[in-house]
Amino acid sequence: MSLTRRRFIAISAVAASLPAALAARPELHWTGQALGARASILIDHPEAVAITARCLTEIDRLENILSLYRTESALSRLNREGRLDAPPFELLDCLAQAQAVHRASGGRFDVTLQPLWALWAEAATGGRRPTLLERRHALARAGMERVEITSEQISLAPGMAITLNGIGQGYVADRVAALLEAEGLTNILIDTGEHRALGPRPDGNAWPIRAPGRDATIPLTARALATSAPLGTTFDAAGRDGHILDPGTGAPSASTLASISISAPTAALADALATAACLTEDEGDLATMLAAFPDCRAEAALWS
Repeated sequence: MSLTRRRFIAISAVAASLPAALAARPELHWTGQALGARASILIDHPEAVAITARCLTEIDRLENILSLYRTESALSRLNREGRLDAPPFELLDCLAQAQAVHRASGGRFDVTLQPLWALWAEAATGGRRPTLLERRHALARAGMERVEITSEQISLAPGMAITLNGIGQGYVADRVAALLEAEGLTNILIDTGEHRALGPRPDGNAWPIRAPGRDATIPLTARALATSAPLGTTFDAAGRDGHILDPGTGAPSASTLASISISAPTAALADALATAACLTEDEGDLATMLAAFPDCRAEAALWS
């Protein structure tokens, strides 16, 4: 699989009202791995070491719930066993948000496409594309309406599997932002592939975010921004078959949208909407979808 979309975590946070002597001290800069990708945390605070440790603990805890890449995560156990008793709040919360976007986007955003995604990934390792029959069989195992969710249990129909790759990074950004805010930090920018800003930069200006298809930066304050592209990650080395799959056809998005940046009140919502937007046909179709989300907007769109 060809990965061309930048995937790392960067957290920058500065205390809201540090004394001048403390504000001038050098910040803590940590780099490592989180969510299976390169991570960077930059914090300027007298308790930066302890706060960074709590951020990493929270990211690790969320990975143990939401990650497909940890075999004993709550999500992996759900997919493997078809049911999960006493599901963690974060999994219920993330799925509830995914369901809301699924309904409002006309089904474009669908976390039950993991069997289809796995089919395309496996076929790509053999240098081929899935057949129409294979895609139909995979789609037959999808469908948000076949996921039963209560506070006591999550149940999947036989053969189903869920992926949170289109919303999970944003969700993690939101949770880490909440943790940092609770620590008294208000000048925060979190980048997990999706941006989440709490407050402005320490100088009072908005955080300037660059996005494809736009020369000027996008000013971000107290909002989230997610950018997605149908060909940002591809199954094949040639870069023809994108990772965003159409729930209707079982094939990669055929949209003429090259990239889209959407802002929203939360990073999870921006993440999911940017993914769904990659399945819209044109600017009118995109506007119609976003009309269901009054506080969300397309900040930059590049059509091919």
